[in-house]
Amino acid sequence: MQKIVPNIWCDGNAEEVAAFYASVLPNTTGRVQARYPSDGLPEFQQEMAGKPLTVEVLIGDYQVVLINAGPEFPPNPSISLMLSFDPAQDPDAVVVLDRVWAGLSDGGEVLMELGEYPFSPRYGWVRDRYGVGWQVFESPDGSPPRPFVMPLLLFGGAAQNQAGPAIALYTWLFDDAEVGVRVDYESAEGPVSAGSVRYADFTLSGEWLAAMDSALPHDFSFTCGVSLQVNCADQAEIDRYWESLSAVPEAEQCGWCADRFGVSWQVVPADLESAMVTPEAYTAMMGMKKIVIADFPD
Repeated sequence: MQKIVPNIWCDGNAEEVAAFYASVLPNTTGRVQARYPSDGLPEFQQEMAGKPLTVEVLIGDYQVVLINAGPEFPPNPSISLMLSFDPAQDPDAVVVLDRVWAGLSDGGEVLMELGEYPFSPRYGWVRDRYGVGWQVFESPDGSPPRPFVMPLLLFGGAAQNQAGPAIALYTWLFDDAEVGVRVDYESAEGPVSAGSVRYADFTLSGEWLAAMDSALPHDFSFTCGVSLQVNCADQAEIDRYWESLSAVPEAEQCGWCADRFGVSWQVVPADLESAMVTPEAYTAMMGMKKIVIADFPD
């Protein structure tokens, strides 16, 4: 099971979003993962009764979860999904990259034009029509192999210049963690200070993520719009991650928390989907801050 799963907040249209990704991304499927209970919902959720609660998108074997909710947390580019196209592995990689770029940019907003950059012969950054950030790039010759999908955390705004401390915390907390490539800024550049992270990638529980400090000023930072779900084996594991990640008491709700950099996490049992089969279980979870497995009804 994937240990860390990106979750994307959707405004009641998660099935539509999943269908869009299945049409644009290679080897991608979507399915309804869980539904809201048909009754017993709090008043603010009653219009969602029986509708999809979460929709799973599989990009190859990489899982992304779409949360079907309301307009409260639109995604922003602080966490994007980076797609690596490697001609050494697939001779049609650049053709596929261009096709994916065309699909993701249709109705979206281009943040960095698709083209040649010092770090990649073909790269572009776009927010799709649903506000989700994607970075597509052609892997340069001789670059270390990386998975097709990697979440990338952009530290700007309130989290400016915090990529290094965040990587240190995350690689200390998670097992099977190490830093791969890291390139720092040699001198100050815009809001970036010397020694901040230009780009770094790292593994947490054997899964690749990336991070960078923004060289441009931004008025956005991390929100619940894109969160990172941590699938835990038992209560002891939930307690351990929660103790180190939760730093904003007012953000604690239903297993959600925010760390000291503002990154939103969901610390949940790995079998949460099967635990949420009854209205009573859903009601119990809604009353929790940290998830307590023993407090779910039998």
